[in-house]
Amino acid sequence: MDRFDDIRKKLYSSGIDAMMITGDSNRRYVTGFPSTAGVALITGEKSYFFVDSRYIEAAKSKIKGAAVEMTDKNNSYEKLINTVIENAGIKKLGVEEEVLSYSAFEGYRKKLNAELVPAQNIVTELRMVKSDEEINKLICAQRISERALEQVLEMIRPGMTERDVAAELTYRMLKEGAETLSFEPIVVSGVKSSMPHGVPGDNVIKAGDFLTMDFGCKYEGYCSDMTRTVAIGHASDEMKEVYQTVLAAQTAAIAEARAGMKGYELDAVARGVIERAGYGSCFGHGFGHGVGIDIHEAPTAGPSGQKAMPAGAVISAEPGIYIEGRFGVRIEDVIILREDGCENITRAPKELIIL
Repeated sequence: MDRFDDIRKKLYSSGIDAMMITGDSNRRYVTGFPSTAGVALITGEKSYFFVDSRYIEAAKSKIKGAAVEMTDKNNSYEKLINTVIENAGIKKLGVEEEVLSYSAFEGYRKKLNAELVPAQNIVTELRMVKSDEEINKLICAQRISERALEQVLEMIRPGMTERDVAAELTYRMLKEGAETLSFEPIVVSGVKSSMPHGVPGDNVIKAGDFLTMDFGCKYEGYCSDMTRTVAIGHASDEMKEVYQTVLAAQTAAIAEARAGMKGYELDAVARGVIERAGYGSCFGHGFGHGVGIDIHEAPTAGPSGQKAMPAGAVISAEPGIYIEGRFGVRIEDVIILREDGCENITRAPKELIIL
């Protein structure tokens, strides 16, 4: 798969002569090469990758379909880019307006001899549709997280702290083959479980608590994301009711999910179940978000999701109910949207587990 060429095909219809890629995630997507520096430049005829001496040897061996050149004190990024601009007659240069900081944009604007044009949507639209190779990496990341959860569930007991559980999840994911974490684990118990993005602390896990664990890892650059809520020792009838409501909301939405739906339409399916159960005010976030190289990327499957989601998009499915000061429940899987439905790539059980 030549992503340089995928971008090249979109240049003319976007009204630009070339595209400059500077963001870490977009750069990795386009080149297949992970680095903390570098600029990819795609013109109507050729592709280039400029990087410093730390990465030049690896970049030359890894990146195919682009001329790889090194920056140094005599050949800054701007000088190398301007050479291409001059030789290729570039007038309008597409940039990632959602990635560039203001200072970086101003720096390029002053130093490059072309008009900078917002063109983030070119890469965003390409990244929404996952290839088979990308999906395989996402599944591998998901399996690592599931194996970690299975191991940690055997360890959880009253007296442990949220921080203990977060540390075990982190260790187990890395031990199982993760290259890094998708994000810092969210592990919250008791009244803190009503905080969707609560931070693990020294709170001691007690019998009668809900424990919510939201975690994920990266495998070859691609993220997993999952949430499971378990009960410690026992659960009240109200806790069971809330859990079953969240599960019903997720199940209903996954059954309806398919390519072509708009994000807000899918969100409304899950939200309707929760609202009819009387907990509408306790579900504040969206049903889901895109998952890929970034843990949050397009498309959006929430109230603000006004665009149709394409076949091949990978999104989270994570409704929740959060009763302030008491407890909360979230259940999260990851699904692939298909023309005729969706594929759930999460295998971890979802029935209420009481440890």
